[in-house]
Amino acid sequence: MALTYHILDVFTERPFGGNPLAVVLGADRLNTSEMQTIAREFNLSETVFVLTSTSPGHTARIRIFTPSRELPFAGHPTLGTAVLLAELRGAPGNNHNDAIIALEEEVGSIRVGVRMRGGAAAFGEFDAPKITNAVETLSEPEQIAASVGLIPAEIGFENHKATLIRGVPVFAFVPIANLEAMAKVRIAPQHWARAFTDKGIMGVYLYTRQCVRTQSAFHARMFAPDIGVPEDPATGSAAASFAYVVQSFDALPDGTHKRPIEQGFEMGRPSAIALTMAVERGKLEGVRIGGYAVRVAEGVLMI
Repeated sequence: MALTYHILDVFTERPFGGNPLAVVLGADRLNTSEMQTIAREFNLSETVFVLTSTSPGHTARIRIFTPSRELPFAGHPTLGTAVLLAELRGAPGNNHNDAIIALEEEVGSIRVGVRMRGGAAAFGEFDAPKITNAVETLSEPEQIAASVGLIPAEIGFENHKATLIRGVPVFAFVPIANLEAMAKVRIAPQHWARAFTDKGIMGVYLYTRQCVRTQSAFHARMFAPDIGVPEDPATGSAAASFAYVVQSFDALPDGTHKRPIEQGFEMGRPSAIALTMAVERGKLEGVRIGGYAVRVAEGVLMI
């Protein structure tokens, strides 16, 4: 069996930045074990397998795997796959083209708007799945600090404290005082399990208001060693959940708010995530995640 695959860099306008993604096309004949083996072979934070849709009105069904497990939803695989499918089905020679890509995922239907302009990277944006669980406080700052190689004084800023959201997947959100502390972060396995793994937390999202780029609102890092992702250059699903953290602490007024997020700088893979939040009657009613994606390689898997 020969299967075509593409490699994209997501949440970047330039190759070799952002978060790399493998997308395997025509994967209907693969079983779960084979998909996991292929994802482990690519060894990227996520690999997507594109299958025939089962519901009318959808472009494709997708399954998402890290090197060690399947995920029900993830942001950069959703965005990157939608951009790829839009480009592959685009009319040849059409320099300006917009498309809606509807993807079946385990969490439900995700619709991605893709904007393609000749000579430029494609931009995609989707409505993130809603989160119904409340933001919970994590109450062990000393343990959290030890797990990331910092001191307690470097955890937190303004009124922001470490929190947890039991979404899909489960993320912890840890505010860091400044960029200097963010650069010092190192995972301490002996403390990590007690602080996060034992609570069922899949990923830990560190953030600060100090940024490298003037256009960014937050600087972030994300670690998920328990699922085979030591550090992620750009994490759309975490950014979607992070919107609820921002609203919880910053109490944004009614209206639409843009909070650009930069990530991946410490890894040498700068990423830009467009986070848009819609607030009504003091509550977060909608979250959109957007960004650019570029194709960097393609090939054939011989199974």
